[in-house]
Amino acid sequence: MGKGGKGRPISVVVVDDEPKILRGQLNLLKSFEEIHVVGQATSGTDAVERILALEPDVVLLDLGLPGIDGIEVTRRVKARLPRTELLIFTIFDDEEKVLAAIGAGASGYLLKGMEARRIVQAIEEVHQGGSVVQPQLARRLLRHFQRLPRAEAEGPSLSPRESEILVLISKGLSNPQVASALGVSRATVRTHLEHIYAKLDVSNRTEAVTEGIRKGLIDL
Repeated sequence: MGKGGKGRPISVVVVDDEPKILRGQLNLLKSFEEIHVVGQATSGTDAVERILALEPDVVLLDLGLPGIDGIEVTRRVKARLPRTELLIFTIFDDEEKVLAAIGAGASGYLLKGMEARRIVQAIEEVHQGGSVVQPQLARRLLRHFQRLPRAEAEGPSLSPRESEILVLISKGLSNPQVASALGVSRATVRTHLEHIYAKLDVSNRTEAVTEGIRKGLIDL
């Protein structure tokens, strides 16, 4: 499944172990033409298989799944499909589990029961390179990063432009917002991010910010 470009619907896989909730999510998303649900799953193992086969743009993922949980699903998917974004969708505002999922590569989370338009906006946001994190969790993430020991910079150094982009994403800006702020294209921002990930040996924005703080590349 190719990646959704401009003017094309965002391909989405929905994963939830509760059939009633899953049906409700599918019915809600089907009413939005900017979203194309390409698959669904009700267990962690099935989710990994479907996602790897379909290569969707975004996965709407429940945390409490039978077999392997949403955290492990996130870890396995990001290892194989780094460009697929995972958005945690949970009924519990469990910070520890959400933090673990973000650490595994998820781009954010939403609580079940949110209105359909807000869910679609969140899917669009992560697809564009942004993150969706509730303010309370964002503050906890920041405190977590601040507690990490600083490490001496090692390996290839970032270019001035890469450092600039790293600082901007640490402030929560999405790819389009970074592109607008710097006067460059979204493709250019995405290319710079790929270089940043490679140099810092990370696979997502959260890890990049974490490493940037540890190496003293970002001042909070």
